[in-house]
Parts: sequence; structure tokens; C-alpha cells
Amino acid sequence: MVKKLPKVDAVIVGSGWAGGIAAAELTKAGHNVVILERGRDKKHEDFVGTKDELRYSKRYDLMQDLNKETITSRNSMDKEALPVRNNAQARLGNNTGGAGVHWNGMTFRWLPYDFEIYSKTVERYGKEKIPKNSTMQDWGITYDELEPYYDTYEKTAGISGEENPIGPPRSDKYPTPPMKDTPNIRLFKKATTDLGYHPYHMPSANLSQTYTNPDGETINGCVYCAFCEEYGCDFGAKADPIGTVLKTATKTGKLELRNEANVTRVSHNGKRATGLVYTDTTTGQEFEQPVDIVVLAGFVFTNTKLLLVSKIGEPYNPKTGQGIIGKNFTGHFNNLSTYIGARGFFEDKKFNNFMGTGALGATIDDFSGDNEDHTDLNYLHGYEVHYGQLGTRPIANYQVPEGTPLWGKEFKKQSLKYFNRNLFITAQSGFLPNKTTYMDLDPKYKDALGNPLLRVTVTYDKQDIERAKAGVARCAEIMKEMGADTMNVDVVQDDTAFDHKFYTDHFFGGAIMGESPDNSAVNTYSQMWDMENLFVVGGSSFPHNSNYNPTGTIGAFAYRAAEGMNKYLKSGGLLTQAELKDNA
Repeated sequence: MVKKLPKVDAVIVGSGWAGGIAAAELTKAGHNVVILERGRDKKHEDFVGTKDELRYSKRYDLMQDLNKETITSRNSMDKEALPVRNNAQARLGNNTGGAGVHWNGMTFRWLPYDFEIYSKTVERYGKEKIPKNSTMQDWGITYDELEPYYDTYEKTAGISGEENPIGPPRSDKYPTPPMKDTPNIRLFKKATTDLGYHPYHMPSANLSQTYTNPDGETINGCVYCAFCEEYGCDFGAKADPIGTVLKTATKTGKLELRNEANVTRVSHNGKRATGLVYTDTTTGQEFEQPVDIVVLAGFVFTNTKLLLVSKIGEPYNPKTGQGIIGKNFTGHFNNLSTYIGARGFFEDKKFNNFMGTGALGATIDDFSGDNEDHTDLNYLHGYEVHYGQLGTRPIANYQVPEGTPLWGKEFKKQSLKYFNRNLFITAQSGFLPNKTTYMDLDPKYKDALGNPLLRVTVTYDKQDIERAKAGVARCAEIMKEMGADTMNVDVVQDDTAFDHKFYTDHFFGGAIMGESPDNSAVNTYSQMWDMENLFVVGGSSFPHNSNYNPTGTIGAFAYRAAEGMNKYLKSGGLLTQAELKDNA
């Protein structure tokens, strides 16, 4: 039997960056907020002494338990989807702080082109440049309109960075200086400069110095221990929701964070959301939390599944093109591993590869978005090429040149020799939406609570393959300029197909935003067109993927959404930018 609880102002699914930002801004405005987090409670002190590569990088201790909740996947609509049970290519967040706890910290801004991709593509190249299978569209917002929210997020997280020489305009500098320079980074910067490109330090949430943000929360300076991705930071030197927005919200006395609360559906009357139904996974008791506003701030899969199971919005139908929920699923193209590119081996150079941190490195934007002229290219959008010195932990790093035996005495000899004599450059490419890449409910498989699993269908267009090929070729060009004696260069085959696994750790879509309910699920304040007191925040609302990591853009839109939530709780109704300005 479902137990009904006392009503609150707002209830939020998920305690990651999106949910934490919403909670901080709502509680600072005086609203009573409940966060429902399906994972365990975690604090920074829980990560002391946890630099255990086997436990965290191989057994994914901080990640979602795929035996209880996963997706099914397939690479064609005419095939049966199968459950994905390997977390190797997707570090899905669980526990307090979500994926914002174990992320690397790369914090890019997306390009003006990304937010107006359809109109800018047509303006420059004509409609004929857009593939027939494409479903790309403008977002209903411009970079200039989003820029103040980028600035707010970067100051909350204390992002360390340097000016991008060919980047979009900024209203202010990064709040902290860039991370340290290293011989590895200098080698990449020199090579790309000599080739005529424009390198700069990657913007990083691993802070270069101790910093206190506008809410009064202090983030420590990074000590370059090399345990960022897949790990919580015991030193508090990586900006995360635990040490920033959740801490801020907790100080107000207006936040209640309930762990091990697995949300199963949104309760509603067809016009308004009335609350969230969830199961306490420690007792099995089912609860309903009544509210004034509901905020879905989980991962893409969680948000989309909740909308579909709750029968909110019209599910996308790839055969007719009708419906929105589940449409425009995208990630980063990948056929081999999380990143593809070129690895160089050096006979006479050694590097301190064991030292590093999640977002230490340099990148170039010369081929990002539409920075390169695509008139004579067979793909749209681009790729961001970077070298990252994450720190090579011992179990997973045994790189050897092609032709080396992969077992035995010679393998051991060469892997030891090249442990500090190899560097890797990757090209992270965009992946544009198409009609037959989408999400819906699986008709066969169910989760541990008996609800349908989310089914993901992924098909690659020819341009996705060509874009990835171009990125890998650029990596090889740069690695050669860096002076590598030999190289292992990843190969992207012409017949590359999605291979039934998580193919990246960045996913988007399912409840996309736009300027009209005709082509979107939410407006640019992440508010559902069909249900005005329901907000869907995070990568779910992104109509396509850029070639950059998404966290900075998720943070920016979360601040914009929180602004809209506070306005809605004050006045009600669907939000427009003009209304928010008038009531500021």
C-alpha cells in the first residue's frame, strides 16, 4: 500500500549537479525541498583511503547496479534488444551527488552554433547539406542568452581555465587560473601551434588553487593524485555537488535528502503533476510525495523512463515521426572504447604519466562545431582534439605498440618499457540525431521493481562514421608532429555499427527543448509544455550532442531552470523569457 506523505513545495529526482543546483536555488528562495536519491548517502570523508583501482575502476563501486536497473539496446529497429550489463563504457551515477562526484571535471562551454544548429547550417550551406534522416533542430535559445548561466555555474564550481583563443565571448574570466603545465602538455601545445592550430588548457573542475564560491563554499586546490574519474575526491579539490550546491541547500534548513529512494513514476491528473511515487529500497515500502512542482533531474535514461512509464507526453514513433518523448537520443560516436584517437610511443622520451588529474590537459577547437568549413566535407559538426594527463593507474595501463604479443614474457617486457613512454590523443566528436536513434519502453525486460526497462535503439549515419574518421586522422597528424617513433591509430570501419554496449559516458535527449510544443517536450526553462509544474533538467533536454563534455552546459541550464522554478512558484503559468525579465 502506498503511504502518502505531507506536501512540500518541490520534490527533485536525483542529487547530481542538475538536482543539486535546483535544490540550492529553491531553498535559498525559501522553499521546502525534498530530493529523492536512489543511491546511498556519501560524504567526502567516505572517500578517504579509497584509491582502489580494482574496486572503483574495474568493479564500479560508485556506479549504478546494472543487475537491478539497466537499459536494453539494439542497433536496428528489426532486432530484439538485450540488457546491457557492462558498465565499462558508461559511468552511470549513483549515491549522493550522482555522477558529479566521480566525474573527471572537464567543463567546456558549447558553441553558439550548437544552440542554433539547424538555422546556422541552412544559412551557411543550404538545406541540401542536412541529411535526409536527420532530426536536428534549433534549441529555442542562443549562446548569448545562456552565457550568464554559464558564468554562474563556473563561479559556483570554481572552474580553472585560460582564455580559448577562438572561443565564444565571455562576460568574465574563469574564477581560478588554469591547471599546471607539464612537459606532456607543452609537447601537445607546441605541435598543434606549429601546425597552425590554437591550443589552450582544458577548463577544469579540479581546481588549481583553493577557492571560495559565491555561496561561501570552499573547494581545495588539487594535489594531482590521479584518482578522479570513477572516484570521489577525499581532499575536496574537485568541484562536486556534495561540497557545493548540496551543502549550500542543506545550510538553509529547507532541504531533506532521502537516500535509497527509487522513484518509479510521476503522479498526475493529466494536467498537473501532483507528486512522485517511490520505493524505499531498504524496506520495500512505497511512498507518494505530494508537491507543488516536480523536478526530474536524473540521468537521461531515468528521466525518459519516468515520463514514458507515467504516460506524460506523446512517445516518439520512428515510423511516423510523431511524438517527442524518447526522440533525439545521442551520445559521442564510438566503436572501440570511450575515446578513439592515436597513441604514440617514444623510444628516447619519458613522461611522468603516473601524475595527473581528471581535467589536466590541453585541447584545440579548430575543428569543433562549425569552426571548420564543411562545404566540401561529407559530414556536419566536428570534433574536439585533446591530450589529457589523467594519471596512469597501474591495472588498466599496459600499452604496447602494435605487433607486440598480448600475453607472456614479451608483453610484460614491453608494457613495462612503455608505461611512461606513451601518450594518447583523442578526438571527441559530435553525434547528430537521426530518425531511428531513440528511446522507448522495452516490451519484454523489466527492472528489479517490475517496471519495463528503457530500450535504446542506435543507428549510425554515414556522416557519423566520416566525422569520427576525420577526428582520428587529425590525432595521428598531431601525434606525428609531437615526434612519436611509432603509433597505434584507431580504425573506424565503413560498416561500423552500434555494438550493444554503452558507447560513451555522455548521453542526451528524450525530453528535448525547443521554442514550440510542436517539436519539443520542454521550453528553454526546462518546463514541460504539457504539464507546467513539471521540470525536466539535465542532458535529457538537449536536442543533440556537441563534441564537448556536457557538464558545464548541464549546469548552465540547471541555473536557468531554477530561475524558472522560482518564478513559477511565485506566479504560475508557462514561462517565457519576457515574463522573467518583467518580474525580475
